[in-house]
Amino acid sequence: MDLALLRTFVTVHRAGSFTRAAALLGLSQPAVTSQIRTLERQLGRPLFLRQARGVTPTTIGDELAHKAAPHLDALVEITETGLDDESSLRTLHLAGPPEFTAERALPALTELTGEDGQGFALRASFGNAEETLEGLAAGHHDLAISTARPRGALLTASTLCDEEHVLVAAPSWADQLGSGEAVKTAFEDVPVVEVHESLPFVSRYWASVFDSRPAAPGTVVVPDLRAVLACAVAGAGLAVLPRYLCAAALDRGDVVALHEPTVPPLRTYFLVVRTGTLAMPHIARAHEWLLRAAADWC
Repeated sequence: MDLALLRTFVTVHRAGSFTRAAALLGLSQPAVTSQIRTLERQLGRPLFLRQARGVTPTTIGDELAHKAAPHLDALVEITETGLDDESSLRTLHLAGPPEFTAERALPALTELTGEDGQGFALRASFGNAEETLEGLAAGHHDLAISTARPRGALLTASTLCDEEHVLVAAPSWADQLGSGEAVKTAFEDVPVVEVHESLPFVSRYWASVFDSRPAAPGTVVVPDLRAVLACAVAGAGLAVLPRYLCAAALDRGDVVALHEPTVPPLRTYFLVVRTGTLAMPHIARAHEWLLRAAADWC
């Protein structure tokens, strides 16, 4: 069986689209379609069902992808690393949410970089759960940190840790609002700092703790939780933040917790790989290292 056909097939399987696969492979869409049809004729079975948007693998297509993908990834790893230059470092490509990746994952993984015979070079990119999982499936990343557990057997997820969310504000706001249910009652008059207009953190907190929805829009919206914390410290309004991110500010008194529910809202992080790629030593080592480090994070 032609390895080029298998490579095209696995790329289509991961991308879920002939068009996206063609872009990833640097081929035209007709060329990708032709290669998939050739492979289907050789196997005598359809590998994909054509949909209005993209393609869905058949049972045979899924089975072939799960058998072939790890071996193709291993061959790519060999070609990227090189056979003759044993001193060259392998590169680990990590993707995840910017704050958690920057504050937690990257500091832990930098301990594994270097030329110690087992180290690797490290490249990181940031994105939301959908973006990172799509990039992982398409082969752009080796590891992804995600707040969503992927479906299907193409990606394998391990629970990394849970983060606790805390409702905080500068001390001046805390003096005005009081605490507990008073915060809920006074919310409509309080500025809100968030990462998105939809108020994902505040809405999740209100639903979990107060069994209601926030009524006020965000006053300050910035797409980074570290900037949200800085604005909260400056007195811009209340915010919901991961405890790990605001713990130091809480200890210093820069912000205060407005509410301490008996069961705080939690968000789970998952460490995700393409199924079969843990056979690659540098990915396996990073995966194990992050799981161990996460025991002390949350």
